[in-house]
Amino acid sequence: MRLKTSLLKEPKHILYLVSCVGWTAAEELYSCSDDHQLLKWNPVTNETTRVLKLPQDVYPIDLHWFPRGIAGKKQSQAESFVLTSSDGKFHLISKLGRVEKSVEAHCGAVLAGRWNYEGTALVTVGEDGQVKIWSKSGMLRSTLAQQGTPVYSVSWAPDSDKVLYTSGKQLIIKPLQPNVKVLQWKAHDGLILKTDWNSVNDLILSAGEDCRYKVWDSFGRVLYNSQPHEYPITSIAWALDGELFAVGSFNTLRLCDKTGWSYALEKPSTGSIFAISWSIDGTQLAGACGNGQVIFAHVVEQHWEWKNFTITLIKRRTMKVHNVINDAVDLLEFRDRVIKASLNYGYLVVSTSLQCYVFSTKNWNTPLIFDLKEGTVSLILQAERHFLLVDGGGLYLYSYEGRLISSPKYPGMRTDILNAQTVSLSNDTLAVKDKADEKVICIFEALSGKPLGDGKPLTHKTEIVEIALDQKGLTSERKIAFIDKNRDLFITSVKRFGKEQKIVKIGTMVQSLAWNDTSNILCGIQDSRFTVWYYPNTVYVDKDLLPKTLYEKDASEFSKTPQIVSFVGNQITIRRADGSLVHLHISPYPAILHGYVSTSRWEDGVRLCRFVKDQTLWACLAAMAVANKDMTTAEIAYAAIGEIDKVQYINSIKDLPSKESRLAHMLLFSGNTQEAETLLLQSGLVYQAIQVNINLYNWERALDLAVKHRTHVDTVLAYRQKFLEDFGKKETNQRFLQYAEGVSV
Repeated sequence: MRLKTSLLKEPKHILYLVSCVGWTAAEELYSCSDDHQLLKWNPVTNETTRVLKLPQDVYPIDLHWFPRGIAGKKQSQAESFVLTSSDGKFHLISKLGRVEKSVEAHCGAVLAGRWNYEGTALVTVGEDGQVKIWSKSGMLRSTLAQQGTPVYSVSWAPDSDKVLYTSGKQLIIKPLQPNVKVLQWKAHDGLILKTDWNSVNDLILSAGEDCRYKVWDSFGRVLYNSQPHEYPITSIAWALDGELFAVGSFNTLRLCDKTGWSYALEKPSTGSIFAISWSIDGTQLAGACGNGQVIFAHVVEQHWEWKNFTITLIKRRTMKVHNVINDAVDLLEFRDRVIKASLNYGYLVVSTSLQCYVFSTKNWNTPLIFDLKEGTVSLILQAERHFLLVDGGGLYLYSYEGRLISSPKYPGMRTDILNAQTVSLSNDTLAVKDKADEKVICIFEALSGKPLGDGKPLTHKTEIVEIALDQKGLTSERKIAFIDKNRDLFITSVKRFGKEQKIVKIGTMVQSLAWNDTSNILCGIQDSRFTVWYYPNTVYVDKDLLPKTLYEKDASEFSKTPQIVSFVGNQITIRRADGSLVHLHISPYPAILHGYVSTSRWEDGVRLCRFVKDQTLWACLAAMAVANKDMTTAEIAYAAIGEIDKVQYINSIKDLPSKESRLAHMLLFSGNTQEAETLLLQSGLVYQAIQVNINLYNWERALDLAVKHRTHVDTVLAYRQKFLEDFGKKETNQRFLQYAEGVSV
């Protein structure tokens, strides 16, 4: 990926530095300079028009457009902006250049002003060291902070309840509520000049006079620390979707990934770049330059890979498809510029500013094209049968034939902050992490767009960070894996009919996870090990067996905080912290075994295990056989891994007379005692239900059943008495004493 930059031959703001820039629409930019002019740019035609001449004593410093799409009304572009200036005022100015209001805000210059994401409040900071919150109309609400040094930069938290501002070399996060803990830390060795806080990934950027830029999480932990540059870093800004950010310095423009490493470095002759603004669709950015120029830069040469295809965006409207097997090259031309694309499951989905194109990898010549409602697609997710488009207006699920299948909605839906970690799609289910309550996952039926099952969302006890649905198997067995704030990995079933499905923890300190595209195999990076769960469903079948179904490998070669990019076939692609890609191969046999089991070819499964002679594979087969109630195979597999006690138990199950009792004992084998008991009672096998509870030493429950069904009370008491005698104890339980008096044992 790189930046394609363009500058005019002559600067429009002659001899004066440009202090601030801001996009209104995808092809319209406003810039403001020390020559007191406000100019409007069209980067396509390179035309500029003067919108407003400011008074001679007003030097603009910062500009921020009012957020679009407030309170359900979706505007295609912003209508007004705030401009802060050196005379201590901020000005609310309409798009046409009319100054709606000027407000005295600070002593000395107002160094930065930012609207919150809802557009309900404005924060300004100044040379007087004050941080002030204003209403939408420019009335002072509160002075949030006062300090002795100028505040150079300010940013809102994603949910607009905290403000991040600079104080010399320190960064401070202050909540709007009083009496809540303020977070403060030393971030740089020099003065901090710029900050930015992204609403999608919740990460913070800071840039300072120590010539470094850094990436932080919202707890103030450093995730990336750059090498020192030659000059102080004067500007830094996130792209809206939180995948990229740009860094500006003297004659320097850098494009970086969200984890900090650099994609590209440009050295334009611009002087210092004082401000960077990304366009709404994230395809281009503009910089305010010290020599009076406004620099435009396009992000090009993004790569997409899937199996034997690599696709590159070579120009704004052209893609190159390269088939590495036969070296065939195709060029795909689009009418408008490409905004987002995704390649998976044999289809390439491309969204431009007005349309969506769906190509099959078998035929690049005839794409399916349909028009988009909103235009700025922020996310494309693919499953085998359909794909999901996310834009500012909602979630839209389309089939690969271009038919709109459904458009799921939930209360308080904010689509602008969804990314690939917080949305997951499979053939029949869509899962979305709720922003209003971070502990909740909303789960929808893909085909109808309605909430799944009884309509209750999945709730966890701590905040959830990342979610992923498995891709294969029956709808009734769909599983979701998720990582919570403590970096623990959990798995649970998506379908819940009244009864709460257990949420089971299967990993700790998990950095990143991915499901395989062709079978339900899960991989993740766990602490310092790369782990593959060959059959995660084992936790519901035989929990002790789970460690035996794992493949683990030392992950120190992937350096700190690696991310899993894809898991296709038996190849896993991992991106290291320095941006390089590492490809890993795992054994192909577990996937073959999954294939056999899904078509109930048990003998082939056993044959495969005997051929491979691998304990892990036998353990997977054992768990699969128990899950599918195939006792013969389970017996062979457990014998192969030396679990003799389980082999004996399975043998005893096979000898049971009725089908129901066999099923009940299978449930017991998997640890589902409640379901086993219910099944026995429904089949009228009361004695067996009582016996099960006695064997498990659930004395109270056994007595309850005996009394309720008025049968075998004496049996329960006899077993209890023998149990107490074996341990030389006396009966202390009142209920047993009471029944023992009335019943002769």
